[in-house]
Amino acid sequence: MKSGIHPEYREVVFQDMSTGFKFITRSTLSSREKITMEDGKEYPLMKLDVTSESHPFYTGAQQRISETGRVEKFRQKFARTKAGA
Repeated sequence: MKSGIHPEYREVVFQDMSTGFKFITRSTLSSREKITMEDGKEYPLMKLDVTSESHPFYTGAQQRISETGRVEKFRQKFARTKAGA
């Protein structure tokens, strides 16, 4: 690899702002903010609005739409059209 052309690949802390959940992973992202974790090391901090800790799909809070009501309305609406034709 050529030196000086690749971004620095280092450990970065990502924090979910809605839950406060933090995790460390490796990334090339740069940030002006820093945070000191429980291990005593200082890491760059990236703040996120949504992570797997707060997204409804992953937390199980996602609501499913009841299809029976919509399907029945559709069938009733177009059953009249079909019978009239």
